[in-house]
Amino acid sequence: MEAMKSPVMLMEIERELAGSGKEAALVRYDGVLLRLEERLEEAMRKGFPPDEFANAEVLKEAITLARKILRLTVRVDGEARKA
Repeated sequence: MEAMKSPVMLMEIERELAGSGKEAALVRYDGVLLRLEERLEEAMRKGFPPDEFANAEVLKEAITLARKILRLTVRVDGEARKA
């Protein structure tokens, strides 16, 4: 059931990032990712078992990538509207 909600949720996020309130949506979603990154970094400072550290590194990279995609999505949409 949860898998069915994810594509719909992503489409809603995409619409928000393309709409008139895209800057506010960017700030909101980036803030969520930033808080997740901060929590992960804190947990990494406290230490992980070796088998979990690799997963934490992958999650950290995914967060960084997601933040970049958010910014590119808003920028590309803005460029497309100017053309």
